[in-house]
This record gives sequence, C-alpha cells and structure tokens, in this order.
Amino acid sequence: MLSFFSKTAHTALVRLANGCFTVDRDGRIVASTLPQSFPLKQVHEIARRVLSTFQAAQQQNLPLTELMVDYSALMLTAREMRGGAIVYLTTRPLSPTS
Repeated sequence: MLSFFSKTAHTALVRLANGCFTVDRDGRIVASTLPQSFPLKQVHEIARRVLSTFQAAQQQNLPLTELMVDYSALMLTAREMRGGAIVYLTTRPLSPTS
C-alpha cells in the first residue's frame, strides 16, 4: 500500500506542493523543483516507495515503467529511469462541498 504520510499525532501538516524530483537507483536526490519548505523526509519516503515498486515489478518480470497514484488533492506520477525515477507531484484544488 502506498501511504506516504504518517498517521501519528505528532506529525505537523505538510503543505502539498507542485514540482518534481529525480532520484538515482540508490534513492539519492539528483535534482528537484520542489519548494525547500517541502520536508526532505517526505521526499525520501516517496522515493523509497516508488523505487521499491519499480524493483518489485522488475523482479516479477512485469513491464512497469510508469506509476500513477491519484489522491483527491494530489496526483503522483513516477517514471522509471534506468533504475532511478523521476517523480512528479501535482496538487489539485479541493472542490467546494455544496
């Protein structure tokens, strides 16, 4: 299950951000357009889970090259890049509840 956000009571709310980042096969950040206010810990957790998903697919001989996770307020798109990945985070406006 892809759950990137902790459910502990001590976790501060994180403002979702638009941007992308690239990681190598070891999960090291190569480039990022995310704002500096976006927690690095969250970036590493997203990268770890994306890379492990691509690696698991490869071990099962599944041709997975793109991963899309659709949340109500966030769209995550990841593309496999020779063992690493590029991850796009796109926020969506919350629709009014009427």
